[in-house]
Amino acid sequence: MAFRWVYATPDRQESVLTLQQELGVPQTIAHLLALRGIENYDQAKKFFRPNIEQLYNPFLMKDMDKAATRLSNAIRNGEKVVVYGDYDVDGTTSCAMVHNFLRDFGVQVYYYIPHRYKEGYGINEEGIDYAQEKGCSLLVSVDCGITAIDETEYAKTKGIDLVICDHHTVGDKIPDAVAVLDPKRPDCDYPFDGLSGAGVAFKLVQAVLIKLGLPSSVAHKFLDLVCISTASDIVPIVDENRIIMHEGLKLLNSNPRPGLKALIDLVKLTLGKITSTSIVFSLGPRINAAGRMGDACKAIELLISEEDFESVNCAQQLENINTKRKDIDSQTMAEATAMIEDCYNLEDNFALVLYKPEWHLGVIGIVASRLVDLHHRPTVMLTKVNGKVKGSARSVKGMNIYDAFSACQPLLEQFGGHEFAAGVTLNEENVPEFRRQINALTKLEMTRRDLDPEITVDRELDLNEIDAKFWRLLNQFEPFGPHNLRPTFVSKGIQIIGRPSVVGKGHLKLRLTHNGSAVFDAIGFNMHQHLPQLLNANDGEVQIAYVIEENFWNGKHSLQLRLRDVHVEAAISEKSKTALA
Repeated sequence: MAFRWVYATPDRQESVLTLQQELGVPQTIAHLLALRGIENYDQAKKFFRPNIEQLYNPFLMKDMDKAATRLSNAIRNGEKVVVYGDYDVDGTTSCAMVHNFLRDFGVQVYYYIPHRYKEGYGINEEGIDYAQEKGCSLLVSVDCGITAIDETEYAKTKGIDLVICDHHTVGDKIPDAVAVLDPKRPDCDYPFDGLSGAGVAFKLVQAVLIKLGLPSSVAHKFLDLVCISTASDIVPIVDENRIIMHEGLKLLNSNPRPGLKALIDLVKLTLGKITSTSIVFSLGPRINAAGRMGDACKAIELLISEEDFESVNCAQQLENINTKRKDIDSQTMAEATAMIEDCYNLEDNFALVLYKPEWHLGVIGIVASRLVDLHHRPTVMLTKVNGKVKGSARSVKGMNIYDAFSACQPLLEQFGGHEFAAGVTLNEENVPEFRRQINALTKLEMTRRDLDPEITVDRELDLNEIDAKFWRLLNQFEPFGPHNLRPTFVSKGIQIIGRPSVVGKGHLKLRLTHNGSAVFDAIGFNMHQHLPQLLNANDGEVQIAYVIEENFWNGKHSLQLRLRDVHVEAAISEKSKTALA
């Protein structure tokens, strides 16, 4: 797939010079800061030195006083409480955190996670009945509940109070619960609305501690869980989330709770070297696997475990579940790819809506993401569960998939999500019309050019700029994530040292230099298709888009360039001639 390289520019170009002078940093570093909206020394200090004391007062959130009062009274009065979560990483980490917090105070606390296929997403009557059976007078939902209008009323008939902690988009009506915490509420003045579900639950824990006359800093011991949630749920890593990630990673790297330590050991991560990337690609998927395959309780067991033996056992079970998930994932990807090749003309289909009743609900979201990466167009994967068609969608810049689902609402039974990811339920007979409408809506919103994938480039870079000081400063941009992605650079006129090769399962490997710079190793995952061009390229014809990262191997570490795209000037020139002809 050929990418367009789009160069980012700061909103205020003059801030680059200001930062360079005030901070005494190279121009490239000042440019990267300016791209992130940082314009002066004080803002740069806050960015480079996130401080736990800068977390906002939890009582700035709408309904927080009501929520904290109700939960602190439950603790004082010895009430039984159910914590009701979701089956993904955010939901399970949120649930484990509030469960552990209440357990520390001697509360008789239970957890409830709906089964992905038997019950589906959100608060349901079965969970409320479970709370009643256990003699609970309070149910605290985490990472769900903002749309639980009817369920809140049902809980009232059972004599159960609801405190809702959520971070999803608010509907036309807010549940009439004891308290509804959601920074996305239109009437909420909380300074930051980008928290994960666990982030909102963390603010509740802080507030309850204050109500109990304890310092809110007691909640900091849960930041490893909030950090896992924040990285995995793809929320913006700015503002309060940057502080949470910074502090949470410190805890995760120094003193993780037993369950997380067992998982870290299992996947052979090194304490002190765990990053947001480690969470997204190693820890998060394994915690998520249990819920994807149906029952997320095994993830909760891991996260609330206190004994090493139990933690190791839970971690191994999650690894086994994740292995099974990957096998189903690969099979589904192969079937979906074949379906596109056989049945879809990509010139006419600006969106892909794929349906096979036998697909596993737990993996279709992952496959949709991969198909978006492959074809760069909104993708909806549909399967059939208990007589209903259920689906998971992923989208691209320029197409708000949640708004598209809203426009198709007459065809749908249920939908929810965000701009780039959403879920949907509909009747089988509506699938063809749903497919037609999603494609038509995408054509209205996107042009043919929008379907050409692009890479946003932070800066053109001479490899001679990469020295110890540059890497030390660049490393301080961590933790990376949405709104603070790892910087992508472009270097032109690259010289290849030796012969490029393909290693592993189609990974491009080469050594290169630039204008007399040091020689760098470069790896391009799944980029084997570039090998013929590189073998035929002359010196100075190769352009690369890449990120700089540290590679750890056999106890040694070095800087390497992870390629994101390769252009060969001769090939580009030939392509241009063909287009003109």
